[in-house]
Amino acid sequence: MSNVKPPVVVDEAITAGKTKATTSSGRLILQGILGGALLGATTSFAVSAAVSSGSSVVGALLFPAGITIVILMGMELVTGGFALTPMAAVRGLVPWSAVGRYCLMVIIGHLIGAVAFALLYAAGLTGFGSHDAGALGERFAQTAQDKTTAYEALGLAGMATVFVKAMLCNWLVCLGVFMGMVSKDTIGKIAAIWLPIMAFYGLGFEHAVVNFFMIPMGMLMGADVGLGDWWIWNQIPVLLGNLVGGFVFTGLALMYAHRPARTEATETAAARPGAEQ
Repeated sequence: MSNVKPPVVVDEAITAGKTKATTSSGRLILQGILGGALLGATTSFAVSAAVSSGSSVVGALLFPAGITIVILMGMELVTGGFALTPMAAVRGLVPWSAVGRYCLMVIIGHLIGAVAFALLYAAGLTGFGSHDAGALGERFAQTAQDKTTAYEALGLAGMATVFVKAMLCNWLVCLGVFMGMVSKDTIGKIAAIWLPIMAFYGLGFEHAVVNFFMIPMGMLMGADVGLGDWWIWNQIPVLLGNLVGGFVFTGLALMYAHRPARTEATETAAARPGAEQ
C-alpha cells in the first residue's frame, strides 16, 4: 500500500528535521536560494493568472506548484523547517543551536533567491524600464502596500493581525509538508501537498518566503513602501508567526497526538527499579 500511517509520518518528519539541522551551512544557503527563487516564480505565475482571469481562486489553484516542487526536489523551505527541525531538538537528536543555524542559513538563502528573481522578473516585465508593467505591476504594488502600510495604519491591531495570519498560514503549509509524507508515490504526494497549500493562499494568509519576493517586487513596481515598512510591519512578525504556527500548531501538536500509547504493560515496566536506565 502507498499510504503511510500518521505515526510513521511523524517519525519520518523527526528524521527529516535531524537531517536538515545537520546539513552544512553552504548547502542550506544554496537550497534556500533555489527555494526562494522558485517560490518567487510560481507566485508570479499565480498573481498573473489571477489578474488575467479576474479571479483570485485561479491563483490559489496554481500557487501550490511551487511548494510542491520545492518539497519533491529537496530544496529548502524555512517555513517547513520551522516544524521539522524543532521536533528533532525536542527529541534530543540535535541541539537547539543547530535549529537556529538552520533557520538563519535558509532565511539568508531565501532572501537572496527571492530578491534576485524579483529583480530579473521586474526587468523582463518592464523591458528593463522601457515601459510600465500595466495591470500586473499595479497588482504587485498594491499587494506590497496591503502587506505593509495597511497593517501599519491599524497600529497594534495591525501587528496582531499580521502575526495571526502568519501563524494560520504556516499551520496549513506545514500540514502540506507532512501530507507529502503520507504517500509513497509521486502523484499521491502532489495531491496531498496541494490541498492545504491551496487553502492558505486562497485565504490570504502571510507566508514569509512568498513575502521575500512579493514585497520587493511591489517596491520595484512603484509601491510606496520603505525597508522599515517591509521588515517591521511584515517580514519580522511574519517570520515569528510562521515559527509559532509550524512548531506549535503542527510539529508539537502532531508529535503528541501520535505519540505511542502507554499501555498497562509499559507503565509496569517503567515502574520497575532501574527501568529508566
